[in-house]
Amino acid sequence: MGEQAKIQERYAASLMNTFGPPRLVLVRGEGPYVWDADGCRYLDLLGGIAVNALGHAHPALVGAVTEQLQTLGHVSNFFTTEPQVRLAERLLSMLHVDGRVFFANSGTEANEAAFKLSRRTGRTHLVAMEGSFHGRSMGALALTSKAAYREPFEPLPGDVTFVPYGDAGALAAAVTDATAAVVLEPVQGEAGVVLPPDGFLGRAREITAEHGALLWLDEVQSGMGRTGSWMAHDGSGVTPDVVTLAKGLAGGIPIGAMVAVGEHATLLGPGNHGTTFGGNPVACAAALAVIEAIEAEGLLDNVAKVGDLMCAGLAHPHVTEVRGRGLLIGLDLDAAVAADVVAAAQRHGVILNACTPNRIRFAPPLVLTSEQASEFLEVWPTILDEAYSGTAS
Repeated sequence: MGEQAKIQERYAASLMNTFGPPRLVLVRGEGPYVWDADGCRYLDLLGGIAVNALGHAHPALVGAVTEQLQTLGHVSNFFTTEPQVRLAERLLSMLHVDGRVFFANSGTEANEAAFKLSRRTGRTHLVAMEGSFHGRSMGALALTSKAAYREPFEPLPGDVTFVPYGDAGALAAAVTDATAAVVLEPVQGEAGVVLPPDGFLGRAREITAEHGALLWLDEVQSGMGRTGSWMAHDGSGVTPDVVTLAKGLAGGIPIGAMVAVGEHATLLGPGNHGTTFGGNPVACAAALAVIEAIEAEGLLDNVAKVGDLMCAGLAHPHVTEVRGRGLLIGLDLDAAVAADVVAAAQRHGVILNACTPNRIRFAPPLVLTSEQASEFLEVWPTILDEAYSGTAS
């Protein structure tokens, strides 16, 4: 039995079966590549599900975390640290807003904080989108539309109405003067990288303003440079009331952030919410290092360039649509063989993600180069041929 098989056997005997059997046992990484316990190398085009913004073992991230741990690792939120304050200031500057930040440990927790903030408006009704994904806690799950995620845990908190994503008419009909917030992803990631029609965010802003409801943008997956700009809603002309962030924010170190804008920044006060680990100096130092590296290495431009290359190169007779923005890309297949495509890709040293039976999602590290993308695109037709012929299994 190989080392990988041994560890997988130990996994099955000691960890809860919440994720199914792990596909691989990974032992190290460098840039956009990872190696498994048997020494095989893979091009990582999932990036920890849009988390590993700088890839693996990036010197700037390693250095920042090491230096901070050698200085001060954890203090709780009875105290503060300079990295925490500096990161909050940086996020407000990045969003071009006057507001306040609450730091958490994940996207789910950031969304949970936003859910609680919405309750402080005195209203309880929320409007969310079909195809949405906002997390697995009871509050965040209440805003997530997928029945398979929701039904085992119902009844869920809140009075939530789901409307078709991108349907401004349905949104206008659902929002009333009793609505606390509308929550939506500027790009739906979990659904398979679905983009709204042009003008939808602007219309959502108008509808929420008309009824005094909050516009809450979940940028957990689409933010932090993933789409070629700092936020996916950049350029829309929309200023939201709440933005939630996580995933790529600290490049793999757990952190989440909920940013509230203007007068809404004071809705949560002392005793209303809290966290032990959120905003700890190590996570904040990591996030600052990620932001600085994205700027220093010109990664926003790289994301746009490599994303265009990927979208063009993914075209194939079996691919019915390629869509995305930057390095958040989804494609539809003409048959329900996405799992077979993932298996075939792994055989060829590439990590992909099947988010539905006929959809593949790409969320590689922002450091992915054109050469590395081309390396994958050369083998892409072979991967599809194997998947469709049934040889991937």
